Amino acid sequence: MSIKIDSDKCIGCFRCMSVCPGNLIYKNREGKAYIKYEKDCWGCTACVKECKNNAINYYLGADLGGNGAYLYTTQNKEELKWHINKDGKEVLINTNRKESNKY
Repeated sequence: MSIKIDSDKCIGCFRCMSVCPGNLIYKNREGKAYIKYEKDCWGCTACVKECKNNAINYYLGADLGGNGAYLYTTQNKEELKWHINKDGKEVLINTNRKESNKY
């Protein structure tokens, strides 16, 4: 499990860098985010949730049924939408922001 940052989509806001608990995301010379050692990613998805430009994909490991599947998020004020893509098919999971931390 790891993330992949698409430098073409990255706008250099570095929200991902500020939330990464392992301090694994860095700024390159072009002012874009990158992960130096993808294998060190903990899989917490904090950066995926913070990225407003869908520049970060989280690749699901085989132990999670991944085998090439990845996820990314889109969001608005009320919802965080998890897009899971495998073999060109997408599953969408909507999470209500106000209800998600209720417990």
